[in-house]
Amino acid sequence: MSIAAGSRGRRYEQPRAGDMARNAARNTARVLTEDLRPGKIKHRIVYVRVVVALLLVLMMGRTGYLQTIGSAKYREASVAQRTRINTIKADRGAVLDRNGLELAIAVPARTVFADPREIEDGIGTARALSVALALNPEQEAALSERLQNRSSSFVYIARQVTREVADSLLALNLLGVSSYSEPTRALTSEGLRALVGRTDPDGIGTSGLEEQFNELLAGVNGRQVREVSAKNQSMPATNDQSVPAIPGKTLVTTIDRNIQFQVDGILAQQIARINARSGTAIVMDSATGEIYALSTLRRNEDGSYSADAGNLAAVEANEPGSVAKVFSIAAAINEGAVDSGTVFTVPPTFIANKGTKWEQRINDAYPHGIEDMTVRKIIVDSSNVGTLMIGNTIGPDKLHEYLLSFGFGAKTPIDFPGETKGILQSADKWAGARKFTTSYGYGYSTTALQMIAGVNVVANNGNYVAPRLVTATVSKDGINESIPATEQRAVITPETAAVMRTLMSDVVCFGTAKLGKVPGMTVAGKTGTTYKRQDNGTYIADDGSRSYYASFVGFVPALQPRFTVLVSIDEPNADSMDRFGGTAAAPVFANISQVLINELDIRPDATDLGCSTQRPADLGPKR
Repeated sequence: MSIAAGSRGRRYEQPRAGDMARNAARNTARVLTEDLRPGKIKHRIVYVRVVVALLLVLMMGRTGYLQTIGSAKYREASVAQRTRINTIKADRGAVLDRNGLELAIAVPARTVFADPREIEDGIGTARALSVALALNPEQEAALSERLQNRSSSFVYIARQVTREVADSLLALNLLGVSSYSEPTRALTSEGLRALVGRTDPDGIGTSGLEEQFNELLAGVNGRQVREVSAKNQSMPATNDQSVPAIPGKTLVTTIDRNIQFQVDGILAQQIARINARSGTAIVMDSATGEIYALSTLRRNEDGSYSADAGNLAAVEANEPGSVAKVFSIAAAINEGAVDSGTVFTVPPTFIANKGTKWEQRINDAYPHGIEDMTVRKIIVDSSNVGTLMIGNTIGPDKLHEYLLSFGFGAKTPIDFPGETKGILQSADKWAGARKFTTSYGYGYSTTALQMIAGVNVVANNGNYVAPRLVTATVSKDGINESIPATEQRAVITPETAAVMRTLMSDVVCFGTAKLGKVPGMTVAGKTGTTYKRQDNGTYIADDGSRSYYASFVGFVPALQPRFTVLVSIDEPNADSMDRFGGTAAAPVFANISQVLINELDIRPDATDLGCSTQRPADLGPKR
């Protein structure tokens, strides 16, 4: 130990290094010895045990929760990870004609799809598929992007292709690419397109009967459930939740496929011959209202004709023109205001609302002097002035009541998709000359379906029967469920109907519809030739031209009607003589009537020898 002298003579001893180390060792031993005393060890052990116990309880609780309450979520996640679900498309029901022949049928097709979750190389898969499908670079890029989207489980590759195309894609053996059956819809005749309608690629009806009865036809889709391993190989499912598809019901219509096909051909030939814009033909059972054929064709931009424009017979309305004389004359006869022999002194021109600001000249349909005309002659020669004079005998209010009863101003019970109710205002709104012109077919508009049902009242002994297109549905088990017919209602008396049938027979035999004659059988009907309204609100276009709507509605045979037939020709060539109802539409009626006679073996009454060569005296000399 070294000794140093202090300032006051004290001596200071400096600690040596060895002493310092020994002191540190003693202090450490003392601390360790004190921490290992029995009291402190006991508290620590208790603390550790409590912590361990709490951890064990927490783990057991969590395990119990996962195995009970919380198991569903994780089980679903596990199942979803290894489960693949494919929709099984339900077979769409067929649409049949009245004889059980198919109008719309399912055509086998395949749809190729991919599951991006199973695809390892989206770019390579897209490339292989693009080569097989001859896709352009933009299409390939879009497909590649969809196939690389791992959050998606379904991507269309090729929709509703033939089996050959589908097989060529599947032959590439691409991981995640599969196919399923997805039949398309086809019609047995393209002329049915307007009536039966269309379906979209998903099999949902978008027009016509396909849309109207979509819920019945569509059925219920099923599903196929399969489980896959980590290598995307199918394995047996532990809980098969597959559900079979339920096919749609079959729709039984009133259409006769053979007659429909022939009517399509006759109508197409006529409208092409006279270069018309469109044409409609309807064949209806006079007693039941069942439609045997409904054909509507319209000219396309390339000059061809097709039914792609839709069911014009239900969705398009026109002023009826002279066919409407049937309703006003029948109403006047039914009210007892006139009979077939009642004589009117008919001038060539009638001044409507004379002496008022609404004064208007109405010229007759053909030139003549002041002439005495019977009701028979008025309808046979289709006199506009004579008809408005007959209408005046009952007045606008009563005429309006009859027009409503004949079925105008309301949709038919068919309620076809897009069907219009036409236009028929109340009589108190018939301003200007309309209270006169309505009697001969100007001032209200009707559809072809309304028109044929209205004229059919005469054929059906005075009773209105609604047009009918569907009679029953048939389930997959063969259970037939009939669709009830609409109730009939009386419009005119049977006696009035009988008188009208004789008058309308004379129209064909001696009047404006001579080209509607059928050899060896008397038929009845009425022609109509209407000026169409132009965009400027008048019947004359800005260039001075006119457009025509020619029609004929009749029934066969005349004495005991079996079928009522409507033919309308929209915008025939305005410069030809084929622009009138008697020249454009009546010949089509004659041809269709011959088809009905041949196909349905219609025979006339023994006393029916066809049109007589003897002209009735009250018709006067031929014009």
